[in-house]
Amino acid sequence: MTTLETSTTGAVVGTAGPRRSWRVVWIYGVLTAVAAVLLVGFARGGVARFGLATSTDLVRLPPLSLPGLPTGVVVVLIAAVCTLLAARLVRQDRKQPLWLPVVFAVALVVGLLTWATTGAGQSVPLPGLLAGSLALAVPLIFGALGGVISERVGVVNVAIEGQLLAGAFTAAVTASLTKSLVAGLVAAMVAGMLVSFVLAAFAIKYLVDQVIVGVVLNVLVLGLTNFLYSLVLVPASATLNSPPSFEPISIPLLSAIPVIGPVLFQQTVIVYLMYLGVVAVTLGLFRTKWGLRLRAVGEHPQAADTVGISVGRTRFWNVSLAGAIAGLGGAYLTLAAVPSFTRDVTSGAGFIALAAVIFGQWNPVKATLAALLFGFASNLQNVLGIVGSPVPPDFLLMLPYVVTIFAVAGLVGQVRGPAAAGKPYVKG
Repeated sequence: MTTLETSTTGAVVGTAGPRRSWRVVWIYGVLTAVAAVLLVGFARGGVARFGLATSTDLVRLPPLSLPGLPTGVVVVLIAAVCTLLAARLVRQDRKQPLWLPVVFAVALVVGLLTWATTGAGQSVPLPGLLAGSLALAVPLIFGALGGVISERVGVVNVAIEGQLLAGAFTAAVTASLTKSLVAGLVAAMVAGMLVSFVLAAFAIKYLVDQVIVGVVLNVLVLGLTNFLYSLVLVPASATLNSPPSFEPISIPLLSAIPVIGPVLFQQTVIVYLMYLGVVAVTLGLFRTKWGLRLRAVGEHPQAADTVGISVGRTRFWNVSLAGAIAGLGGAYLTLAAVPSFTRDVTSGAGFIALAAVIFGQWNPVKATLAALLFGFASNLQNVLGIVGSPVPPDFLLMLPYVVTIFAVAGLVGQVRGPAAAGKPYVKG
């Protein structure tokens, strides 16, 4: 069943009513069964130790010790309850609340982390694990925000990888030449916007398949930046590839909160811009006339055109805005994470960001949570290797991709993208 949302602007937005989908229940059930076999059937004796305190905490918490088998049993019970709740919601044809997959995912993460570190040589520094996860998730979140805006307006943005890579390269070179971090950020936004210009021109004006254009742009930007890196940056790295870097800024009082304070409030300016970006895009999409028109064009461009909204102009400028936001994610890679540009510095982050958009159901908040999950999975392999976990390294290497596959396969249930996404619009 489909309903229409209207407002005083005259725009019309289609929204889909609840639909039965047992896929999420099956995935919940499979993951619960795997957790039962791994965490209970193959539980190891001993405890897992987690450090909770840092030197800047206002109150220093003692280390946390979790016994392997009892923790596994509790996690499996929580996962089973979530599975039953998901089945009940599907049977009643009701929408799944956001907290349900969050609780399910957090329980499995705690169980996996406990199982993997039981009997490890040293404790796991939890604030360090979370801070590293956030650092890996920052470019994913910027890319996902750009992807949400672009696809909500009706243009499939496969070129997020190219936008991140162009932003990273341009930020490094500009900041190196000018010694200005602000100039580097602006240059990264312009570079991401230029990549989006090409995507928008071919997809909107010339009606070329949007996925093909996105793939070609990714290959083009990758080849171009690799060529310029080898030909220009390597011979003159001291001049062109030695940018200044953002230093962490601690927010008084908030940064002293145990565990989450050092993670969230001892960050660089780009991370704080990311927080503002998530809030601004969420409020803008769902609380402003700009967002309503954007969603109208992505859902029903004919209806939007009828009430006087220029579909082509709206798509073009919002795709450009999406590229500028993604460019900031690239700037983070070369101005905060590692203050220099290296060959293929994004390492496929744009494609993971696109997966986060789908996993997050084209919602900025959900896409952000998905990006954080992918960042955590990527960082987990590094931390477990450092603390001496007995888990095979091959399993750790494939963990981020396994999480991505299960997420996109339908961990959040029935997924419906914007109705007009990927479909060129011809007036009349």
